Amino acid sequence: MTIPEGARAVVVTASNRAAAGVYADRSGQTLAAGLRDLGLAVAEPVVLPDDRAQLGAVLREAATAGVDLVVTTGGTGCSPTDITPEATRDVIQREAPGLAEAIRTYGAPTVPTAVLSRGVAGLIGQTLIVNLPGSTGGVKDGLAVLGPLLPHLISQLRGGDHSA
Repeated sequence: MTIPEGARAVVVTASNRAAAGVYADRSGQTLAAGLRDLGLAVAEPVVLPDDRAQLGAVLREAATAGVDLVVTTGGTGCSPTDITPEATRDVIQREAPGLAEAIRTYGAPTVPTAVLSRGVAGLIGQTLIVNLPGSTGGVKDGLAVLGPLLPHLISQLRGGDHSA
């Protein structure tokens, strides 16, 4: 099964330092490139500070625009400014906890701190939102888990039937 025609994704980086220009957004760029390689149309990453209201607004906007997938990178840790899971929960209508658990589980054997990610996944309308850690390694782990699932998942989001 391949990614459905016209599938679109938005990448959002949540990082105070990247938003302020202290350093380049490497995880968002890695994520956008990986999603393009999987066959999705992806614009340049949106880089935001760790601001719950601002992040929530961008997530809602993407869903309203009919994007199939929004993947965030950053803001999933345990520091006081990490608010991406909270902003995501503010907007999703249904959770998809198995995705977030699979991503943590995938990374844990090589990076034990992968289990500290508080990332969530869920649906707002026909848009899936997935939170990934703010590292290129965490992004690659997320892509490894999502890649094989996205053709079926996007088909389902668009009302497709289960394959036999």
